[in-house]
Amino acid sequence: MDLAPDPIFLQVREALRSALAAIPVRPGVHGAPVTDGGAGPARTVLDQLDAAAFERPADAGGLGLGLTAGALVSEELGRAACGNPYRAEALAADVSWPHPEGVGLAGLEAPPPSGARGVSATARAGGWELTGTATVDDAAAAVFLVAVVFAEPALVAVPRTAPGVSVLTTLFPPAVRFEATPIASTEVVATGDTLADALARARVRQAAYLLGIAEGAHRIALDYTGSRRQFGSRLRDLPAVSFPLARGLVALRATRASVYRAAWLIDTEPIDTEPAGAGTEPIAALAMAAETARDVVRLSMQSCGVRAMTAELGLHRYFRLAAAESARYGDPAALWRVVGAERLRAAAAERELVAV
Repeated sequence: MDLAPDPIFLQVREALRSALAAIPVRPGVHGAPVTDGGAGPARTVLDQLDAAAFERPADAGGLGLGLTAGALVSEELGRAACGNPYRAEALAADVSWPHPEGVGLAGLEAPPPSGARGVSATARAGGWELTGTATVDDAAAAVFLVAVVFAEPALVAVPRTAPGVSVLTTLFPPAVRFEATPIASTEVVATGDTLADALARARVRQAAYLLGIAEGAHRIALDYTGSRRQFGSRLRDLPAVSFPLARGLVALRATRASVYRAAWLIDTEPIDTEPAGAGTEPIAALAMAAETARDVVRLSMQSCGVRAMTAELGLHRYFRLAAAESARYGDPAALWRVVGAERLRAAAAERELVAV
């Protein structure tokens, strides 16, 4: 992995950052902090920069920059505290879904093989029925791609107009409810290795988005504590303020290394090849980024005092985003259990091989 910054990625980051900075923010301290999905203002920025082409292979008319570019886009969206319309489109492209626009993702809050938390699939003639509730990233989507478990983990396409589908838009994040919603076998979008590879890429993008949320909150805290004076000196010069901010910076740099290493592994090698443990890197990066987002946003709020809870600094948007996004693709504790179980299994297999 080359740690030197690529000039192309530097240009992409600069273009994204300057364009996203012009998006007007929601100043209110209550309700949803962002407009997510295809109707959000971030969608216009991504379309103007043709961000969908960054990851697309060159032979398909894209730039062929790989998942690293997708992680960069996600990170900048989080850093600007914008909604994330990129992840649904990118996942749809990963599974070759022919209608990527107007798609929302649901049921990814519990990692496979458990499937969507609270959503069950019951066999019926010609397919299945879905019952339960799952979070969704775009309440206005025309089609929901839902992670469920039949005989194996699967991703199914459920039209918004399907029987028994209702969207709860008063929640943040919004949720979609299924009441005996019929699913035909033709609506299964991905299973097996195709789904596993797509989920690995989606986890890296979500980890980068969480990293960006943490970076944005930390930046605001640094700026405020560097200008606010108390007891004759800047807040940032007081050990009680500067030490937590320094620990936050260390966490951010460690998380960045984990996220972009996972992206590099996927870009350069199949996810199930050497080095050993590469298959768990996307999950580990996501778990680490979720914990970093929670911790860094919290200490950033504490560093800024009561103003962090007002519309003055905008930190409240990062706080609410971190609360919603840090468990969207699985709770960190559950993700770490998946990583630990897989690495114990790999270690046991290696010991058996050595013994033979």
